[in-house]
Amino acid sequence: MATQESGQQQPGTGRGRRAVLGAALLGAGAAAVGLPGVARADERHGPGHGHGHGYESLPKPTVVAHRGASGYRPEHTLGSYQLALDMGAHVIEQDVVPTKDGHLVCRHENDITGTTDVASHPEFASRKTTKTVDGTKYTGWFTEDFTLAELKTLRAKERIPGTRRHNTLYDGRWDIPTLEEVFEWAEKEGRRRGRQIWLHIETKHPTYFRQLGLGLEEPLAKLLRRYGRHKKNSPNFLQSFEPGSIQRLAKLVAAPRVVLLSSANSRPWDFVEAGDPRTVADLIKPEGLAWLARFAQGIGPTLDLIIPKKADGSLGTPTTLVEDAHEADLILHPYTMRNENTFLPANFRKGTDPAAYGDAFGAFKAYFETGIDGIFSDNPDTALLAAADFAKD
Repeated sequence: MATQESGQQQPGTGRGRRAVLGAALLGAGAAAVGLPGVARADERHGPGHGHGHGYESLPKPTVVAHRGASGYRPEHTLGSYQLALDMGAHVIEQDVVPTKDGHLVCRHENDITGTTDVASHPEFASRKTTKTVDGTKYTGWFTEDFTLAELKTLRAKERIPGTRRHNTLYDGRWDIPTLEEVFEWAEKEGRRRGRQIWLHIETKHPTYFRQLGLGLEEPLAKLLRRYGRHKKNSPNFLQSFEPGSIQRLAKLVAAPRVVLLSSANSRPWDFVEAGDPRTVADLIKPEGLAWLARFAQGIGPTLDLIIPKKADGSLGTPTTLVEDAHEADLILHPYTMRNENTFLPANFRKGTDPAAYGDAFGAFKAYFETGIDGIFSDNPDTALLAAADFAKD
């Protein structure tokens, strides 16, 4: 991926090393498995960062459980979320898409062909169709063609069974959760553990759904207000790959917001629809970051925007994105770290089996050294141990 080429810095220099405030066990689950959270002070926020209010109180680096503990359980299930919380993840991610009758459910995509058993339901065979979503054609079954009651008859399954064969043990165990069910689960767990449960909620394909009359932002804001998660210091981030969705949410609620950023040469889909010529490469320049900071508190860049890969797939030299984003007073929660060789930079792979674990700890260290504020991981236990290791250095 193309990234900024000037002013690059080596890992382990500048802002990458932070003053260690100490490690804290977060919640009964973390204590049960001995997985510490890590609290740090980030010099750009001054001495108190990590002890402030809202997201500034989160440990640094913050570990965000990507779709829950999706390295161990089928993604976006209550089982995946629960395991992530029990492992001690600081924040747990949900992606939301709508049903035909306007409910928000947790799926990475509206195409549920690969994440549910819908194909084995003869009563829904006629629902299989081909759609174009954000410029790409997909053939399968889609949430917007089902009522919530119909979706609740389906069961979740592992999305990448060839890589995560052990996860298939849990196929069929859980259904598709609604976002409201997740809020209720978080409230229950919060009362049990005596602390707030942090969530990271993404609006998926918001322009596409708005064109179908199924806008995501208004029902999301309504739910946030119902559960008291709409305030400036509420324990959740709102995120989207479309800046326009975050701008719309900024007018509806005060909860902290994050703009997700894909490859440098890509364009947010709302930009494509509006004829805005800017690419992600434009948005990660200082002037682009300043614009994002008008309505967002953070960015979620792909890891390749933090450290681009060389031609052989190994890590190259970090860009200046971390420093530039911090100068714009934006936090960074890049995505996504996974333990398997197939997902790791080439210089951290072990052996020839793409599904085997590589040197994830080495990769985490390289990314933490850039000064990022947090990271999305499918394996929150690994991320937490890596963060604890980093705190000792």
